[in-house]
Amino acid sequence: MTLKMAVPNKGRLNERAVELLLKSGLDLGEEWGRKLYVNVKNQDIEVMFVRAQDIPVFVASGAIDIGITGIDQVAESGGDTECLLELDFGHCRLSVAVPEASGIKSVDDIKSGCRVATSFPNLTKKFFDSKKKKVDIVNVSGAAEIMPHMGISDIIVDLVSSGSTLKTNRLVSIADILASQAVVIGNKGSVKSKKDAVSGIVSSIKSVIDGENKIYLMADVPKDKLQDVQRMFPGVAGPTVMNIAGRDDMVAMHVVINKKDVYDSVNTLKRMGAKGILTLPIGGLVP
Repeated sequence: MTLKMAVPNKGRLNERAVELLLKSGLDLGEEWGRKLYVNVKNQDIEVMFVRAQDIPVFVASGAIDIGITGIDQVAESGGDTECLLELDFGHCRLSVAVPEASGIKSVDDIKSGCRVATSFPNLTKKFFDSKKKKVDIVNVSGAAEIMPHMGISDIIVDLVSSGSTLKTNRLVSIADILASQAVVIGNKGSVKSKKDAVSGIVSSIKSVIDGENKIYLMADVPKDKLQDVQRMFPGVAGPTVMNIAGRDDMVAMHVVINKKDVYDSVNTLKRMGAKGILTLPIGGLVP
């Protein structure tokens, strides 16, 4: 039974989403960038390229089995889906932003009847309702930042990452509605009925992400320092230690470490008298 998967066809999530699929071993062919859907070679998987905001709706309805989109889009849709994996990219926040010269310092300062431009009308209404603020929501498809300047709205609710776009348009954030990042979501029925296929893709993507944050470290270490090495370099399931032909005083140690620990690890090994220290990238890490 074919597993149907959706990824964003453009925008901030597209490039990294496709990269993860390719690194996970899914062969999308050479012309995937010019097609709306592709059949993965040698796998019973169909990948469709659609708008990020449509993916939660399609997944909830069962038209798509799993998809990659943002938490913000999942929350806005209100669809009943299952979060299968956080992908640690596309980080942003949905924020309330006001013109710098507005004098508004907090949500409490927003007056009844204030016009709010946003492409997230459901989340915006829910937020202001929770604050007991009656606002008029102006639904826009994009470029919310320019709406106060055009006189279409008084304030906006939009996605913010670095904040540079707000600053450029003389806006300032006064409240965050939710934090977002890219996630893999699944149709609850498909997660059960296509369990093996779904878990296969999710596990492959997770292995890629885990592998990108790890480094394979190899070194020849003094045998009398072996206990210290084992204590300091636990690895995934402990370091691999092997005898070296013709050497009774040294052993070869292989271990997986975090990328951020490379500098300290290499210098620690040097101080312990290690030789032939080598680091290699990891293509993927399967638990």
